Amino acid sequence: MIADTNPLNFFTTPWFWSSFTGWTIAQVIKMTTGFIKTGQIDFRYLLSTGGMPSAHSAMVCGLCTALGLTEGFGAPITMLAAGFAAITMFDAASVRRAAGHQAKVLNLMIQELFKQHKLRHTHLKELLGHTRKEVFAGMAVGIAVAVAVVYCWPAAEL
Repeated sequence: MIADTNPLNFFTTPWFWSSFTGWTIAQVIKMTTGFIKTGQIDFRYLLSTGGMPSAHSAMVCGLCTALGLTEGFGAPITMLAAGFAAITMFDAASVRRAAGHQAKVLNLMIQELFKQHKLRHTHLKELLGHTRKEVFAGMAVGIAVAVAVVYCWPAAEL
């Protein structure tokens, strides 16, 4: 079997489009929710971390599901993607979430210190991780998008 050496073909697969579209839809949902809350469009949501739903979960679950649907759920590449997805979602719901809590505590400490002394400070980003609900919602978005992309993908190209 000769390897495909054209790097542009990366963008012509259902695997890429399932993961990219899952991530994009999750980020647009965050931006839409922010617009509903504030009445202003904030494009920073498109590259933000944290929030509902988890774009990381949507992306890795979109990839894993698309691979499973096209290559088989028992294929080694699908197993690898499932492991990648599990690690990513666990990290989003635990390690990154804990870092967000630490940032919140540090911001409060700096705020209290700032009130008593003149001190320049920069707020740390607090919205880093996800709740389990946000991770699950991202997973659902990714799976749904992958099913739609693979279903609509021309069978001759799979």
